Amino acid sequence: MPDTGFDTIQTERRGEVLVITLDRPDRLNAWTPHMSEELCTAIGDANAAADIGAIVMTGGGRAFCAGADMRDTFSARLEGNDPGADTANGQGGMPAGLDWVAFCRGSKPLLAAVNGAAVGVGMTMVLPFDVILASPNAKFSMAFIKVGLVPELASTHFLVQRMGFGRASAMTLSGQMLSGETAFASGLVDVLVEPDALVDQAVELATSIAANPAPQLQMIKELFTANACETDLDRVQSLESKYLRQCWESPEHAEAVSAFLAKRPPQFPPRQAVGTR
Repeated sequence: MPDTGFDTIQTERRGEVLVITLDRPDRLNAWTPHMSEELCTAIGDANAAADIGAIVMTGGGRAFCAGADMRDTFSARLEGNDPGADTANGQGGMPAGLDWVAFCRGSKPLLAAVNGAAVGVGMTMVLPFDVILASPNAKFSMAFIKVGLVPELASTHFLVQRMGFGRASAMTLSGQMLSGETAFASGLVDVLVEPDALVDQAVELATSIAANPAPQLQMIKELFTANACETDLDRVQSLESKYLRQCWESPEHAEAVSAFLAKRPPQFPPRQAVGTR
């Protein structure tokens, strides 16, 4: 059963996967600082849980997240009021002290299942995720230019990585909306799934990821974070070799080899908490 102990999200366990649903459908799941705090609590709890291996985020209702709540964030700030959690001193409008990008990159594997409109922060907050799935009903927009703002949350880095310089520039300079199909064709979306199967397929992929050894999953995430744009190939190989040597001595590697030789499924050691705060 879903956990309704939050105000702006719901959580539900599906085996070793935690599904987080943005839950402000009457406002198209518009983002608020409070929502980001609740997301951090839910993801942080999942990172500390040994029986959870991956996390899926989706939206309730017909939208994924239609951007920052105009009334509760932008209007409040223009009126001289803090929208909450001292966002003026945070990064990218997030609460002060929260580095959302580092939080996501240090988390257990994160998958986004984008079911509808993902606009502004509704899009940028999932760009640091490991995999983005979407349905043809999804719509993506870097609409910052339309409201006199610039992108945030390292999206000018991740968007170029995903789409390439030209497509990322066109999307952000125009504020145009991309369909799910176009986003998939451009590389912004990794997997395109029919609407009725979207969350189930995201959970299926997350489950297959969660079945792998947890320390090595975190190492791979760290390697991509550090090496994706590194041009010094000696540094790239140096970090890979550092982690490879650790893997050679790990119980996970030993168990995988033993299981392969014995023609049986591996039984990896229990997961340890992942610290992302």
